[in-house]
Amino acid sequence: MQFENYVSHLECGITGEADYEKAQIHGLSRAGRPLLVRYDLEAMKGKLNKHEIWGREGGFWKWRELLPVVDTENVIALGEDDTPLLSCSKLASDMGVSGEIIIKDEGRLPTGSFKARGLALAVAMAKELGINRLAMPTNGNAGAAMAAYATAGGMESYIFAPDDTPDANIREISLMGGKVWRVNGLINDCGKIVGEGKESAGWFDVSTLKEPYRIEGKKTMGLELAAQLGWEVPDVIFYPTGGGTGLIGMWKAFNEMEALGWIGSKRPKMVAVQATGCAPIVKAFDEGARHAELWENAHTYAAGIRVPVAVGDFLILDAVRESGGFASAVDDDAIEEARQQIGRTEGVLVCPEGAATFAAYKKALKEGKVSKEERVVLFNCGNGLKYPMPEQADAIDRHKAIDYGKLIGVS
Repeated sequence: MQFENYVSHLECGITGEADYEKAQIHGLSRAGRPLLVRYDLEAMKGKLNKHEIWGREGGFWKWRELLPVVDTENVIALGEDDTPLLSCSKLASDMGVSGEIIIKDEGRLPTGSFKARGLALAVAMAKELGINRLAMPTNGNAGAAMAAYATAGGMESYIFAPDDTPDANIREISLMGGKVWRVNGLINDCGKIVGEGKESAGWFDVSTLKEPYRIEGKKTMGLELAAQLGWEVPDVIFYPTGGGTGLIGMWKAFNEMEALGWIGSKRPKMVAVQATGCAPIVKAFDEGARHAELWENAHTYAAGIRVPVAVGDFLILDAVRESGGFASAVDDDAIEEARQQIGRTEGVLVCPEGAATFAAYKKALKEGKVSKEERVVLFNCGNGLKYPMPEQADAIDRHKAIDYGKLIGVS
């Protein structure tokens, strides 16, 4: 069975060359930059009902007319669902904020991160195009997602991770059927191994933005968010930015939705959030540059945003600037403080990268870059249980008398 498919062609993200045919294997464009999938949006108009689509089951797969997969047999589903919006009213009250602070908790997806969206589409399209051996570099969560979807789709996966990648991620990748190696370097060094091995190992490179379909999976965050907000967009989106696929994808989704008449011309200010130890996009934004330079000696405990160089840097910067947004870097201490503040105030356990968005929001409030009246969405990109947490518990000897008053802070 086939879906009704509206893909018209692919085009180079930097030159606009639009002669890349659909239903063929593509990596980067001839200019060495990401390819973008384009749809016949005029043909969709009048045929698609946004409310009907939103009422479907199946998580991000419900948006099938706005996705590139043609054959239903190539859909690889692992129990996807729409991720919740968590209104942080206590945080807002404590901070004197009259607008709404919302966390979109992507940690509820299969394999516990928003990487499931992009990799599900990339793997499904690889299957549709007859590819059965995939390889990628990862800081952890992307590798787990690719391994899971590849295994479920009957495909091989080869994954290379920096040697300080959390052990939980490495074990998860292996347990999900991926072949994984630690590499004495950063994610760009791992990417070099993948690229250099393509010919001899015969694998397809699924690195961030080096194939066209991860963006299509990630754009479903924008589709889903607008639907959850009553077909409106928030005032500001704070997004943890490494390779930036999700930020680029959401910006693409907003433009497609407007063309379909599903939303108006309003756009959220897009804020690219990075760590001070690895902030190439922030530096490029501040300097007014179109491309970001390689960030030397990158370091941050928020490993998911430790990406020293991004092939889609210009697409990130274009979206941020077109939206009237900005780029912001926060240090590791501020990230950890934000993580603990969210948990202890709202009862929501976020990952370090998700916490970075709240740290950046607080910083932006102080700097006057956002107002207390604006509705902001903070993207938590992964399940907090996958990351180390500080040891907090004291011990009790059950054989001795227990001072219960002391336990509850009453002397």
